[in-house]
Amino acid sequence: MKFFIDTADLDEIREAAEFGILDGVTTNPSLMAKVGVSGKKNILDHYVKICELVDGDVSAEVVATDFKGIIEEGKELADLHPNIVVKVPMIPDGVKAIKYFYEEGIRTNCTLVFSPGQAILAAKAGATYVSPFIGRLDDISTDGMELIEQIVTIYNNYGFDTQVLAASVRHPMHIIQSALIGADVVTCPLSAIKALFKHPLTDIGLEKFLADYKKANPGA
Repeated sequence: MKFFIDTADLDEIREAAEFGILDGVTTNPSLMAKVGVSGKKNILDHYVKICELVDGDVSAEVVATDFKGIIEEGKELADLHPNIVVKVPMIPDGVKAIKYFYEEGIRTNCTLVFSPGQAILAAKAGATYVSPFIGRLDDISTDGMELIEQIVTIYNNYGFDTQVLAASVRHPMHIIQSALIGADVVTCPLSAIKALFKHPLTDIGLEKFLADYKKANPGA
């Protein structure tokens, strides 16, 4: 399973990359605004900076919602760097654009997916990734993990090449459950990745090992 970090914060990307387990980055307009990046040129420049920090796919999202606008914006994003994957919303013109990009050899990530039917459309159109949003479904008392399981099953049934990218991950159990189900990718905040390191028995065990070493080697 691939690990992507869901952020536009360069420091967080650097920290995640230093662990040696980072495979890519996902971003969106909200995440750009969160780190104070605004204005078209600044946003495009920021995407390039992100691409220079990670050896993997970087999802860059269009803001246009019409077919022509998505195509123009997507081409501009794709030209920024070979690592760029154009992030397109799950709307009719978005699906049309995904098909166009597929035929042009431009990779895409279909975002804001909340149902198996939407995931089928994305795969049929040739999306490289599909991003079902787990956390946002949980927020409305719907089982987000069930959606991941349904999409994985459907894609396996028909041999779709589209990768299932579990998005809107809120905590480490979302990551574990996605892995058990067979999602190809999880994208998550740095906090969720770092939480995977933690276990009280690890802390207790390390403390005992170090104490025993110090007792046996008082001058070390």
